Amino acid sequence: MGRLTAALAAERTHWKRRLAASRVRFGTLRTVAPTSRVFGFDRGLPIDRYYIEKFLARHAADIRGRVLEVADNTYTRKFGGDRVVTSDVLYASPGHENATLVGDLSSGEGLPLEAFDCIVLTQTLHLVFDVRAAARQVYRMLKPGGVLLATVPGISQISRYDMDRWGEFWRFTTLSARRLFEEVGAETVGVDAHGNVLATIAFLHGLATEELRPDELDVCDPDYELLISVRMVKADTGQPC
Repeated sequence: MGRLTAALAAERTHWKRRLAASRVRFGTLRTVAPTSRVFGFDRGLPIDRYYIEKFLARHAADIRGRVLEVADNTYTRKFGGDRVVTSDVLYASPGHENATLVGDLSSGEGLPLEAFDCIVLTQTLHLVFDVRAAARQVYRMLKPGGVLLATVPGISQISRYDMDRWGEFWRFTTLSARRLFEEVGAETVGVDAHGNVLATIAFLHGLATEELRPDELDVCDPDYELLISVRMVKADTGQPC
C-alpha cells in the first residue's frame, strides 16, 4: 500500500506541474461580469454583425426588386443599392416610424403572399415562439424563385431588451436551421456556420470586431457555431402557395 500511495502521489505531482506550466491566463477576462452587456455596440461593431455583413455582402446580388426587412431597411440599402425597386419594412405592432407593413410572422396576419423578390431576415426568428409557422409565412411571402437571406444565433448571450419586450425563445444549429427551411418546401437551402472558440468567447464577453484580427475572426470551427446563415430559394412551381 505504501508503494501504491507513493506512486499516486508522484502521479498527482506530475499532473499538477503540467497544469501549472500550461495554465491559462485570463487577464482582464477573469470576471463573472461581461465587458459589455450590449453585444459590444458600445465598443465598435459586434462580432455577430461582422459575420452577418460578410454573409449579406457575399449574396448582395440577391437583394433586388421588392425587398422586405424587419424593423428597418439598413441592410437593404447597404447591400441592395440601386438593384432595389421597393424597400418594405415589417414590424409586429403599429406605430413604428419605419414600418411599411404591420404583420405577425406566426399567423401571417397582415402579410402579403408572393410579394417579395428577397427577404432579409437577420436575428429575428429566435424571437418567435412558433418558429415553424414563421418559416412557412416567410416562404409564402416570397415570389416563386425569390430568395430569403436569414441569420439566427447559435451561441449567444441574451438580449435583455428583446427578452423583456417579446421574449427570446431559441438558439439554432446548422442542422436545425436546415431542417426548418427544408420542411417548407424550398428549392434550395444553403446553411453555413460562422465562428470559432476565440470569436465566441470574445462575443460572449461583449468585445467588438475591432478587438480581434480578421485572420482570427475568419477561422470557422464547426464545433463553435456562433452564427448561422441561411440562403433559401423558393421553388418556382408556377402554382400558388
